[in-house]
Amino acid sequence: MNRDDIRQILLLYRPGSADAEDPQIAAALAVAKQDAELARWLEEHCARQSALSAKFRQLEPPAGLREQIISEHAASRRRNSARHKIEFALAGLALLLFGLLAAFWLPHRAPEDTLAIYQSQMARIALGPYAMDLMTNDPVPIRAYLAQNHAPSDFVPPARLQQTALAGCAVESWQGARVSLVCFRTGKPLAPGAASDLWLFVVDRTTVRNAPERAAPQLAKVNRLITASWTQGDKLYFLGTRGEEPDIKQYLR
Repeated sequence: MNRDDIRQILLLYRPGSADAEDPQIAAALAVAKQDAELARWLEEHCARQSALSAKFRQLEPPAGLREQIISEHAASRRRNSARHKIEFALAGLALLLFGLLAAFWLPHRAPEDTLAIYQSQMARIALGPYAMDLMTNDPVPIRAYLAQNHAPSDFVPPARLQQTALAGCAVESWQGARVSLVCFRTGKPLAPGAASDLWLFVVDRTTVRNAPERAAPQLAKVNRLITASWTQGDKLYFLGTRGEEPDIKQYLR
């Protein structure tokens, strides 16, 4: 991951919270602490979030609001017309709280179409209990199935990957776009219940912000996978497997 990817991930980080337990955020924090520029940015980010959190804790409802609500509630028992005043006060309080929460949370959230978030979501699919829509070692029905389901089917994998044993395919979703998932077998022993151990995701590159602009693969650890991301033509490719860099580099030739 480059510095922009690290910043996008750490925009979700709130100091003093359980965010640091997230594997992706923990990895980004570790990288940031070893990079002088990122370390300065992280320090400023944490200071801003701590200041916002402190201000949020200091905010209090307007003086007398509780007593006003109680008083108007008692009066409503005697006069139906007072009910409107209580509803107005409660609505105002709800809007106040909503505004405070929005002001506190929204600055933390990164856009939901960043490369880092796309990579994390696809890695979770690969590592999770996914089910292939079509199980076959023949590339022809795989491409036909993907085309019939409006997912990318005219992609061009690296030559070595084209020679790797196929296991099947599935169609996933990202921000309303169809993602082609092609599953391979590396020949290593599979985990219990697993049908593949090498996964290729292909999506329209315009649907993922910060997609690599070069064809040269970018390697990164995402969750428990070693991954490679690259673009070719109008498509973004994301390849992942368990292991280290040599385990995935051999499929990029």
